[in-house]
This record gives sequence, C-alpha cells and structure tokens, in this order.
Amino acid sequence: MMEKLQDAPLASDTTFTIRVIDAISAVTAERWDRLGAISANPASSAESGIAINPFISHAFLSSLEDSGSVSQQTGWLPQHLVLECPDGEPIAAAPAYLKSHSQGEYVFDHGWADAFQRAGGRYYPKLQMAVPFTPAAGPRLLVGNGPGAETRRMALAEGAKTYAARTGVSSAHATFLRPDDRAAFEDADWLHRTDQQFHFHNRGYDSYEAFLGTLASRKRKALRKERAQALVNDISIEWLTGRDLTEAVWDAFYEFYMDTGSRKWGRPYLNREFFSLVGERMGAQILLVMAKHNGRYIAGGLNFLGPDTIYGRNWGCIEDHPYLHFEVCYHQAIDYAIAHGLAVVEAGAQGEHKLARGYEPVTTHSAHWIAHPGLRHAIEDYLDHERAEVARVGEVLGEHTPYRKDTS
Repeated sequence: MMEKLQDAPLASDTTFTIRVIDAISAVTAERWDRLGAISANPASSAESGIAINPFISHAFLSSLEDSGSVSQQTGWLPQHLVLECPDGEPIAAAPAYLKSHSQGEYVFDHGWADAFQRAGGRYYPKLQMAVPFTPAAGPRLLVGNGPGAETRRMALAEGAKTYAARTGVSSAHATFLRPDDRAAFEDADWLHRTDQQFHFHNRGYDSYEAFLGTLASRKRKALRKERAQALVNDISIEWLTGRDLTEAVWDAFYEFYMDTGSRKWGRPYLNREFFSLVGERMGAQILLVMAKHNGRYIAGGLNFLGPDTIYGRNWGCIEDHPYLHFEVCYHQAIDYAIAHGLAVVEAGAQGEHKLARGYEPVTTHSAHWIAHPGLRHAIEDYLDHERAEVARVGEVLGEHTPYRKDTS
C-alpha cells in the first residue's frame, strides 16, 4: 500500500504554503487552467479562452482520475502539489503521482530500480511529476503568467524534494520538460537526463506537395508510393472531431486500442470510460483519424490539438494492411497540420522509422531527484555518459533526414 499525504503542508512561510492534494477536483478547472496557461489569449481554441497544452488541462487530468485509469489501484496515486497564498488562493501547481511501478512513463528507470533493490534498497514508491501515459513535452510547474513565475517554479521544485524527504520515497522524477521548468529543476540540484523523439516541423507549407518538394527526389517518390499503397484496398480516411466523436466511434476506437495495447505491453493503460469522458470534455481538442474498409472502421489514430501542435497518442487496428499505420499516424497528421497551420507534429515516443517520413530528431529532457547519496552518484555518472551518447546519435540522425541539403 502506498502511503499518501493529503492536504498536508510541505512548506509554509508568510507568502505561501505548499499543499498536497489527492484529486485534481480540489482545484477548480478555471483556476488550474489559468495556472497552466501559455498566454492569456481570447482567440485561443481552448474553451476556457486561454492557450494551454491539452495534457496538463484540468479536463484531461480529471478524465484520467474520474475514469479510474489513474488511481492507487493502477499504481498512479494523485499527489498534486499546490502553492497557495495565505488566503488559500492557488498560485502555482504541479501534477504529481505516487508510483508503485515505472510503467506508462516513457523515460525508463527500470534499471535504476533493479540495481537499487539488488543492493538492498527500496525504489518504489517514487514521486512522478508527469502526465500519465503521455510522452509529450509540456509545462510541469504550472505558475501562470506575470511576475514571480521563476520564484514559484523554484518553490515547487524544492517542494517535491521536501515531499520525498517527508514520505521517505527513493526519488522524484519530472519528465518531458520545457526549458523554463528544466532550468528550475537544475537550479534545485536535480539530475538532468535527455532522450530522443521525432517531430515534424511545418515550415509554412501550403500543401503536402509543397512539403514533398523539400525532399530528395528518391524520398519524395517513396512517400508518394507508400501513401498510395496504404489505401489500395479501397480504404478511406476520415477526420473526426467535436460532435463527430460519438459513443459508437469510441467503441470502435477502443477495440483498436485494446488489441494493440494487449499485444505491446499486456495491459492497456486507459479504460473505456476515459475515452467517453475526454471526448465529452475535450472534443474540440481531439482529432481521431479513422480508416474505413468495406463499410466499417478498421483502424484509427488518436490525436490531441494544442495551440500550435498536433500530438499523436494512440493507434490500433483490427485488420492489417501495408503502410496503413504510417498513413493514419504520420502522413495524416502532417496533412492536418499543414491544412490548419499548426507548427509541429509530435508523433509520440521513439521510432526512427519516422525519420524517412519527414520527422526530425528532437532532444527531450527530464529531471531526477535521488535521495540516496550512493544511488545518486551512480545515476549521475550514468547520465553524464548517456547525455553524450544521445547528443552523438542525434547528430548522426540529423544527417539522415529525407530533406534536400538546400532546404533542411
């Protein structure tokens, strides 16, 4: 059983108190989303009128909790950190979870856990400052806009360390960080880790053909052929969003999701109720790319829409067709980004096969606080070497993009 802190002050002075809450519902959606706002922007597509990363929105995180996909039973016990004024007004927050395993994180520390446990230590539970099951960079220290943001970031980074000391957990981890959050964690003496993803960058293309025009001739021909072959069996593609996301559509997609998840990692993370809740609460920020064959849906890819980014999340199918995965998940996302003026496509974790389809290597960042001095020293040494290798591999991959040298 994981022991939690609830409504317990981690730190307090005359200007603020840090508390731990075990449900995001303890903070109103309006307040939470304003803390996570990128900028106050009435023209934003977000329902709250502010531009926000979809995954740190109250709607997304509450859908995970309310559906039971995130809970103590699933090994993701909510322990969100909230920075409050003396009058109890939240002025900063950080989504955080007490974890009894390392699944669903995409920044792998299983080797650290095994080594520590072989040496007689207890690695779990640990504190994870992240968006569950979501390898997408975004805010982790939600400090709103205006003066004092850096002070609030540092208070939350230090507060997580206090949480670790208070509860006796082995470590705290903050994953898929933006530069401002990364700097705060490093200033608080957390260890820095890097990894690699592949993103598509929309350089103002007015069509997919304009994008293809920036590729080497051989690569251009290969992608045209691949896309044609993906649809050769009279397969059609649909973009579904908002009111298109009916329960029947979610039933079909969930069947795809369960099939793929069961084959890849044994137990899919998200339950059926999650998709209904997130569709109801975030329909305008969701794009389902669905493939239809012989009158029924046979494959689909789930995407979330941010202010300037489309995020590819989950894929599944019940029929195998050559290149259909690439079409639904990668090519269609590029089509959508170009058609809607989005700057970036983030297609999830790993996958060097994305390189040939116009996606370029991007370095991701995480931060780690390790309580045990011996384990910290060993991990720090390991990360020094790992960062150098990630940088070296990134340089090599960058030389093998499909773009012509005069356009890359």
